[in-house]
Amino acid sequence: MSEQVKTAIVTGSARGIGAAIARRLASDGFGVAVVDLDEAACAGTVDAITAAGGQAIGIGANVADEESVKSAVERIATDFGAPTVLVNNAGILRDNLLFKMSVDDWDAVLGVHLRGSFLMSREVQKHQVEAKWGRIVNLSSTSALGNRGQANYAAAKAGMQGFTKTLAIELGRYNVTVNAIAPGFIETEMTAATAERVGVPFEDFKKGAASQIPVNRIGQPEDIAHTASFFCSEGAGFVSGQVVYVAGGPKD
Repeated sequence: MSEQVKTAIVTGSARGIGAAIARRLASDGFGVAVVDLDEAACAGTVDAITAAGGQAIGIGANVADEESVKSAVERIATDFGAPTVLVNNAGILRDNLLFKMSVDDWDAVLGVHLRGSFLMSREVQKHQVEAKWGRIVNLSSTSALGNRGQANYAAAKAGMQGFTKTLAIELGRYNVTVNAIAPGFIETEMTAATAERVGVPFEDFKKGAASQIPVNRIGQPEDIAHTASFFCSEGAGFVSGQVVYVAGGPKD
């Protein structure tokens, strides 16, 4: 890959929000490492990027596993280019009310979201510090403000905000910015699964959500990708440690 092309890693980018961010960053001129648990599942995103004239590589990795993360980032740096942009998007849901939530459900969610973001950021920051330039974007959620049945997910997404602000303080001197996006209701396979879990047809679920959103529509993965594109841009170099709620209205 050309030395002029910056390499971006997007975790959990086989589908949904991650795939949209990967496609958008590729269209912005980044070479994109599409990282997901199943390497074969990355093919769709990689093919979409290359078909549009972009550069991409698919990498299988478990972001919650230290050795898996180290080998994945090393492979990306060696085969594709030293990564200076990281989007920590990988996430899972294990929803349940507190009294029914298992320790495994708690650990799995905190592991992918928080441990995964920590491990990925720790590996990538080496390349950013060496380049004296970098961008980290962490995916939080409006659930960070609290959401019934999501004690694990809400805790993880709130944790992402504190993690973001701390990394912004630590890495700023190296010209590395760190910001977070907190999506509201976005139409993805994950929200479709939530509708199924609560026993509501997805179309009704979406209509109900839209009626509560000031802009009167639900979000699309591209809405999040657009914000990620801004954070990763050269022009956003004085924006760091911020959490932007992309939710169609104010959240606090």
